[in-house]
Amino acid sequence: MLSIPDEKILEILSREGLLTDKQCKSVISKAPEQRRRLTQLKRVKAGSLPGQDIEHPVTMIDVVASLQIPLSGKETGVLDEEQIIRAVARHLKVPYKKIDPLQLDLDVVTKTIPRLFALKHLMLPLAITNGKLEVVMYDPTDADVLEDLRRVTTLEVTPAMGTKSDILKIIGEFFGFKSSIVAAETQLAQPSVDLGNLEQYTSLKSISEIQSTDTHIKNAVEYLFHYALDQRASDIHIEPKRDHVLVRFRIDGVLHTIHKLPKVVHPAIISRIKTLSRLDIAEKRRPQDGRIKLSHQNQDAEIRVSTVPVAFGEKVVMRILDPTILFQDLEDLGFSSGDLIVYRRFLKEPNGIILVTGPTGSGKSTTLYSSLAHLASSEKNITTVEDPIEMIREDFNQIAVQPAIGIAFASILRNILRQDPDIIMIGEIRDRETAENAVQSALTGHLVFSTLHTNDAPSTVTRLMDLGIKPFLIAESMIGVVAQRLLRKICPYCVSTLEVDAPVLKSLGADVEGEKPVQLKQGKGCLKCRGTGFLGRTAVFEMMAIDEGMKGVITESEDLDILTVKKKALKSGMIPLRTNAIDKMLKGITTFQEVVRVTEKL
Repeated sequence: MLSIPDEKILEILSREGLLTDKQCKSVISKAPEQRRRLTQLKRVKAGSLPGQDIEHPVTMIDVVASLQIPLSGKETGVLDEEQIIRAVARHLKVPYKKIDPLQLDLDVVTKTIPRLFALKHLMLPLAITNGKLEVVMYDPTDADVLEDLRRVTTLEVTPAMGTKSDILKIIGEFFGFKSSIVAAETQLAQPSVDLGNLEQYTSLKSISEIQSTDTHIKNAVEYLFHYALDQRASDIHIEPKRDHVLVRFRIDGVLHTIHKLPKVVHPAIISRIKTLSRLDIAEKRRPQDGRIKLSHQNQDAEIRVSTVPVAFGEKVVMRILDPTILFQDLEDLGFSSGDLIVYRRFLKEPNGIILVTGPTGSGKSTTLYSSLAHLASSEKNITTVEDPIEMIREDFNQIAVQPAIGIAFASILRNILRQDPDIIMIGEIRDRETAENAVQSALTGHLVFSTLHTNDAPSTVTRLMDLGIKPFLIAESMIGVVAQRLLRKICPYCVSTLEVDAPVLKSLGADVEGEKPVQLKQGKGCLKCRGTGFLGRTAVFEMMAIDEGMKGVITESEDLDILTVKKKALKSGMIPLRTNAIDKMLKGITTFQEVVRVTEKL
């Protein structure tokens, strides 16, 4: 419920310069019909969702936001709910609060007030600090509700204003997840006698109890997946501790603690995840790998599941694979204009080896998949050998490494060559046999992609020699090497400027003139980026072509070292990783600190 009259809301928006007089009149004329349409739409949605037991009337804020009114002046876009609520909050002289789910405490949100009370009054407890309860409300002017809350909680209440959509979303996610966990905990918390590893006494549940528990756990796992996908997480960690279970998400390369769950629900959650990923739920002593395919907001996502036994139970890590990230246009990967020309030249070669190098989590899979997708056509037979298959795509013939039945990188390559391939992708070159087979495939007319764990591009040549590949074979088979890293991008919603002394930048390798401070960009930290100042990541590359000059260096030197290769590569036009990272810093894409963090060991 919102106690502010419709006319007052339009007056506020007009005074704030968000609506013109003409637009206000248009809203008034369209409001009755729009309100009727929105009410019908809400009833249809509520009828298809469980737990929608309270119907909130459509307000003028809902009407204006739904009309998609273009912003006037220099602003682009349309007038949305958040902008309207901000304007109303300024008028009411109460703070506006954008809810960050990762900063909320599950127990504070779900235990401070009942779900129905929160839903009825569109209010959400955020935090309890020094005897004060911070709440976000759709209508912070409702004095009766605030007084009821003070009386029930015996805390001083400080209200802020938030959007209806944010409040409803968090109520649905948090109360739904919490109720599922609590219900499962209640039914799973059976008395038992623990005799360590020798044996454990427990009582069998009835069939009805098992089914009910299973339902609660299913719901909890689904809430967890939805939450992770909404927050752009790349990994979900479920870690058993002595007294609780820790749930963490990796977002933009950084782990965030999300929930602390009761220990009793851990086996059931792990079993549910194992079932979804077709793993052996009875096997708890050995690591297992599986995968899950999900549909989220009309898009498919694949989740790669890995379980390992640790001190307090089984730990599960789930890698979320988004096809929109793994398969990108080459122009969107992060190549500089010069490096993109070089890489396109690599891809036009009919045969040879292209190696992508870098540590785990540096974006190699995205580069490989995007390159293969770029080359894919009905005239090409593309075959991949992966451990495991990251993302299934119909354009490729994908083979999963299975050492238990003799399918390894080295052995399967001999079979692949009998399958008439044009392009071969080998997940990783780990040993001499795989390297030799890759070279042989390239020399017999195939275009071969693979990865190698080296620090930079020049190190790849000496690494192949260490694996036992002859220098002349490296020179004849190699097309080029791509070394890469991932840099966090500055959040566009809180970007600001700062000055860095020229000598400091020069010590990093930046080509800046004079001694005056240079203006760079950084993120101040906001709710969109969870206070980190970064939102999303981009790749930075180092391209080393194996041209005639480089072939000569490789074959003529009896005792080749990395420095010799690097000098020749730089002379031939290779731009180092750090130089490309500095260029992104100077263009305002990333920060000075991020460049130092990612390239300090180069």
